[in-house]
Amino acid sequence: MHYISSGQGSAVILIHGLFGNLDNLKALGKSLELQHQVIRVDVPNHGLSPHWQQMDYPHLARAVLDLMDELGLPGAHILGHSMGGKIAMATALSAPERVLSLIAADIAPVSYDERHQKVFAGLENIDLTRLSNRSEALHQLIQADIDEGTAQFLLKNLNRTQQGFTWKMNLNGLKECYADLIGWHNNLATDAYLQYKKPTLFIRGGDSDYVTAEHREAILKQFPRVQAKTIEGAGHWLHAQKPTIFNRIVCDFINKHNK
Repeated sequence: MHYISSGQGSAVILIHGLFGNLDNLKALGKSLELQHQVIRVDVPNHGLSPHWQQMDYPHLARAVLDLMDELGLPGAHILGHSMGGKIAMATALSAPERVLSLIAADIAPVSYDERHQKVFAGLENIDLTRLSNRSEALHQLIQADIDEGTAQFLLKNLNRTQQGFTWKMNLNGLKECYADLIGWHNNLATDAYLQYKKPTLFIRGGDSDYVTAEHREAILKQFPRVQAKTIEGAGHWLHAQKPTIFNRIVCDFINKHNK
């Protein structure tokens, strides 16, 4: 995976969500790098990372562990937002001895219903061969009933070359793997489900519906040492909407459990 490393100290790996890239958690990285080595990654099929045709959480967890091996890291604190939170959780469940602490931002270890079909349709309807500027792409996404903030976020994936526009992300690959990305592989209906018994923090946005009371049992079964924080006045993009309080919660938690 493509990554950027900054700072020195115990390692913290930051993992962005669907359609994002390593810049999404840059402000958090700036807060953490004063005391830690911060590794921000581009998830496969995003940013400058390789394009995969098979993309599920066991494979993504393996990619995180492979990166830790590449960097010579015996252990790391791991934080992920949304899809990145699921990758962080999958890594902790598969190799708990390598994960010092875990933070999941506005996501639960469960399967979700589809909620990105409008986004996929809007992105696919943009004819990159006829696009002359970003403003045209923004207009087309808004016409597809995508709010301007989300549209601006999505268009960070638009790359201009001498030949024209391309997507940095593997849009087709993400669509093909979407069922795996909204799904979850740790089957609680069996006695063999995985657990991560080290310090875990779930941070949710008070205005978000991604983490609800009905997810409580699934969270506690898989992460028995969990704490939870709610940031009022924030939705799913809590790290961007309330960065000061989000960054402080994360830094305090990691520093408390840094051994």
